[in-house]
Amino acid sequence: MWQNPRMVRSTQARSAPPSRVGLFGWGLVAPRSPNIDAFRHNLECATSWLAPFNGFGPDNFLVGWPEFDFSAYKPWIDARFPPNRFPQLADKMDLPAQYAIGAFIQALSQNPGIEEVLTSLGSAAHVYIGSGVGAIGTIHDESLALYRAQRRWNRFWAAEERNAALASYRRGSADREAFSDVPPDPAAEEHADPEARDQMEGAWWAYWAARSPQLVQYLESLAEIERLPVEGDVEAGKLRMIKEKQRRRAKLERTWGAPEPPWSEVSANLIWNIHNIPAAQVSMLGNITGLSFAPVAACSTFGVALKLALDAIRRGEAKAVVVGATDPPPHPLLVGAFYKARVISADRAVSKPLTELRGTHVAGGSVVWIVGDYEEMTERGFTPVGMEPLGVGVSSDADHIITPSVAGPRSAIEDALSEAEVPAEAVSAWDLHATATPGDFQEVENLRQTIPEPVLVTARKGIFGHGMAAGGGWELTAQYLGYERGSLFPVPLEEGEVNAAISALGESFVFERPLAAPAGVAGKLSMGIGGVNACVLSRPWDKDESD
Repeated sequence: MWQNPRMVRSTQARSAPPSRVGLFGWGLVAPRSPNIDAFRHNLECATSWLAPFNGFGPDNFLVGWPEFDFSAYKPWIDARFPPNRFPQLADKMDLPAQYAIGAFIQALSQNPGIEEVLTSLGSAAHVYIGSGVGAIGTIHDESLALYRAQRRWNRFWAAEERNAALASYRRGSADREAFSDVPPDPAAEEHADPEARDQMEGAWWAYWAARSPQLVQYLESLAEIERLPVEGDVEAGKLRMIKEKQRRRAKLERTWGAPEPPWSEVSANLIWNIHNIPAAQVSMLGNITGLSFAPVAACSTFGVALKLALDAIRRGEAKAVVVGATDPPPHPLLVGAFYKARVISADRAVSKPLTELRGTHVAGGSVVWIVGDYEEMTERGFTPVGMEPLGVGVSSDADHIITPSVAGPRSAIEDALSEAEVPAEAVSAWDLHATATPGDFQEVENLRQTIPEPVLVTARKGIFGHGMAAGGGWELTAQYLGYERGSLFPVPLEEGEVNAAISALGESFVFERPLAAPAGVAGKLSMGIGGVNACVLSRPWDKDESD
């Protein structure tokens, strides 16, 4: 029977093996699952958690809507921070940051006291929380706000009564050669269709606004206001300067009657929600002063974050790391992009992995784990949950932006086996990336070629959909929860539904009934857009290790 070599060597007179790593807290936000307890409960039933999208008005897409209420975390935040902190987070943070905050607070609850330890570790506690597409909702909304503000602005300064250049041009007194590139006048194109007319108006306004002598005067006056310096005491002087600038700008606007400049119409929330902000907010709320940043690896983000955490702990750079991934709720931009990439199902029905291979379903939410040096954390009285992560292999296909290669995923699996120091025959269960696309066949064939014996396979994107970054973390959490209880959760898949070509490869699959978790090592593969792969190998805790 295979034994964990790290445990064997710990009793032998050899050089110290790499540090063992344990999972000491976890939380998530997922479709139909506002927290880890709901997620565990929902996994008991072999049903899909997907729901209609209707983000384009009526449409044919199903998606995974996160179930989430940020106000549930208000008592925790209020107990630690001034009363204005929660409203700031609610107003300024987009949902990916809020999801990550909620999942982090959940993760603190499995081992009371771990919050204080994360703070006391200083630079030896890190935060790695990534995102697949970031705060796409804020980017979309602020892009629209800028577009509309720019059109208002251009229209105002292109009006003939505020544009001496246009007035001269229309009177025929201007040098026509200087305006040889003038776009068509929309006033002369009254029969143009609405879309073409809209584009013509935009081009016409932009052209003449850029040539308005009055706009030049306005900008010169505005520049004078912006040159006001801070005088005297820095803090008091800064406030005086801000107030004086506001007063003078308001007067300038009244003088000209101008709309707000387009640069004033973009919310600062755009930069408060860049990719590293979920990790930064967790570091601030947890008073975690070690390295905090966002690994970004598309669908492999969670696995890559876990790899970085294991490496940092085993190098001695960290004693504990908060790892995670967070995604926005399904958004028309993302659903539309997946559709144009021909990888999304659009027929109102659940597309199950390993079956008809019609495409995946977009989902949103987050997953956050707290991993730490096993010896360090257990000596402090903390109990590990789930499974023991043994090793993570990562690789790049260096081939195609979305179609998985053969060599890339295999390399990640082989590297994971090497890092975990386990033979391939020790692997007995496997969770697939499986997006319900033709790539499912290649993935199972890769598994068949890399792991010599048939393994028990799960594929869960038909349950909660495809979170760009968080999906791999949900799947790994489901695997860990299953092993923790001794049986793998069912999936909404019937035996006769498995694609014949995939079924012929000889693996065993988990269907609509739970199955006993097999002894040995469990694997989980994620394959991200751009060809980035992450393979996680884990083993169940022995009872005496997890008590």
